[in-house]
Amino acid sequence: MKKINDVKLALDVVMGVLFVLFFNKNVLGGLAFHEIAGLFFAGAYVTHILLNLGWVKRVTLKMFDRRLSWRVRGSYALNFLLLVSMTFIIVSGIMVSHVVFPNINVGDEGWFKMTHISVSFLVLALIGIHVGLHWQWVVNMCKKMTSVKKSRAWMRYVAQGVTLIVLLFGLYQINQTSYVTHLKSSVSAFGVNTQQTGIEGRESFQNGERSGMNGGSRSGGEGQSGFRRGGKGGNVNVNVANVILTYTGIMAVFVIVAYYLRKLSLYRKNKTVANPN
Repeated sequence: MKKINDVKLALDVVMGVLFVLFFNKNVLGGLAFHEIAGLFFAGAYVTHILLNLGWVKRVTLKMFDRRLSWRVRGSYALNFLLLVSMTFIIVSGIMVSHVVFPNINVGDEGWFKMTHISVSFLVLALIGIHVGLHWQWVVNMCKKMTSVKKSRAWMRYVAQGVTLIVLLFGLYQINQTSYVTHLKSSVSAFGVNTQQTGIEGRESFQNGERSGMNGGSRSGGEGQSGFRRGGKGGNVNVNVANVILTYTGIMAVFVIVAYYLRKLSLYRKNKTVANPN
């Protein structure tokens, strides 16, 4: 069991780093890296599901059991939404491939490109929420790996300070990359009028490109621009660490919010049990 958990943690870290790198099409060789690493990511995601298949089976069989908690139901629904959206990203990525699958022709390649990008912003938030709900497991795994059995008071204060800094940094990156605008386009990506969706999506990404001309958020604008050019922007010099920090920071906002909301929910539940009246 310990080895399986170690594999899960390592796999999740690799998947997380790869996913945030996908938001800039010019990193590590451009389009070739994006598509090849995307296939590796798809395989890693399938492996992630298989490693957690036991939990999926147990919850699925108990889904109509009234004793199943709403927390577990919510986690199941989140994972299902992640499965659907992640599958769409992988399939749409194959549909618009120019390197690995150059001979695949689709009717509306522009729509697939636009939704491939916009849904990715939604998945970034979903992954953050997923990690936040399981953050205690991550902390426990890290403690076991570092042989830290009990946190000291000063360590908790440092962790709280770092959390605040990361939250502020993530909120700053959300503003700089026009993340909310991208997120809105992902919500309307599957609207009835796909032509209108495409126009709205292009406008939002153009806005994101304009807002990403300075500082750390520059990586977001260049990434979308490179995508529209079919990867021709691969010669642009991109700071990989900058891309990772930008989108990991955005993801961290959802991790922190989900973690503390879950913590508050558990606190209220324990308080109700202790004082039923």
